[in-house]
Amino acid sequence: MDQPLKDALHMQRAIAISWHGQGFVEPNPMVGCVIVQGADVIGEGWHAHFGQPHAEVNALKDATDKGADLVGATAYVTLEPCSHHGKTGPCADALIAAKVARVVVGVLDPNPEVSGKGVKRLEAAGIEVTTGVEAAEARNSLAPYLKRTQRQLPWVIAKWAMTVDGKIATVHGDSQWISNEHSREIVQKIRGRVDGIMVGTRTALQDDPALTARGEKSRTPTRIVVDSNVRLRLNSNLVTTALEVPTVLVAGPFHDYQHAKKIGELGVEIWVSQQSDPCERLLLFMKEFVSRGGTNLLVEGGGELLGSLHRMKQIDEAHVFIGPKILGGRNSITPVEGQNPIFMETADQLALRSVRRLDDDVYMQYRRVAQGAS
Repeated sequence: MDQPLKDALHMQRAIAISWHGQGFVEPNPMVGCVIVQGADVIGEGWHAHFGQPHAEVNALKDATDKGADLVGATAYVTLEPCSHHGKTGPCADALIAAKVARVVVGVLDPNPEVSGKGVKRLEAAGIEVTTGVEAAEARNSLAPYLKRTQRQLPWVIAKWAMTVDGKIATVHGDSQWISNEHSREIVQKIRGRVDGIMVGTRTALQDDPALTARGEKSRTPTRIVVDSNVRLRLNSNLVTTALEVPTVLVAGPFHDYQHAKKIGELGVEIWVSQQSDPCERLLLFMKEFVSRGGTNLLVEGGGELLGSLHRMKQIDEAHVFIGPKILGGRNSITPVEGQNPIFMETADQLALRSVRRLDDDVYMQYRRVAQGAS
């Protein structure tokens, strides 16, 4: 097997195991590491939990526990090894101490504290470094971290259930239930790995959701209601449970201050922006969300909120559940509303990542194709 193919195969494995950290490591990146000696894989590891050892350290330990000889080995890492002290020591130093001969990197870390310094430290120690191996797929696994680090914005995951003819609710807002129980269990798992769950005013008022992640989960997401005029009811599920689950209401400059005060007294944080433009207000809150440590933001509707995010090119990922129903109706509600486009060429291009059949439902995952990408 020639070296480029060998490098690609081992990096693909490192990328695959990095996903085990999803929902546990944020705001850190998901990283995988595979260590190879000759033709044999002698160690594997991934970053499993925030604040705990990184992928390289776990892979080195795996190899050591097996009694493997690390001297002269090659380490495949999806993200450039860190070179600074954070909650753990520098991974570059751990690889140097292990006396590996070569390190293969998928993506250089844009974090200013790393940003090439890890590679330079390895090379200064006499270790051969190869970068950019399987970079496109490595970037896909690292996409939430990269967006957060480079743009100070969260990775936005849109979720909706719709009928075969593309409706999410009747003209009066009735939407329960389009998808089946199996699909709804998947949604609970998605909720359990994100930092925040966001809905708009109409969804909050009509559906009165709890927006909690039930069952086994890694974190408790903050519930966020984009409610410019503060119309959320005092007896809503979101307000009555606000002392148990963190809840934020994003308000505009001209909201009902007396009503907001009552909601705040019941445990809801009222975050106010003086921006009159809803999109600017939303963008400011998203940056605030990141400054508080958020990475992944799940948006569950409604159509106006998703329309605003779509207009700002901020929907990064979509989880779409199609129920076996045809609703019909010119005025039935669709997933993404807002302004009416004139030309199809303005549509966002998506890449299909997976398709699953859930009994009679269909579950599809998409990623947005970045402008200029092929």
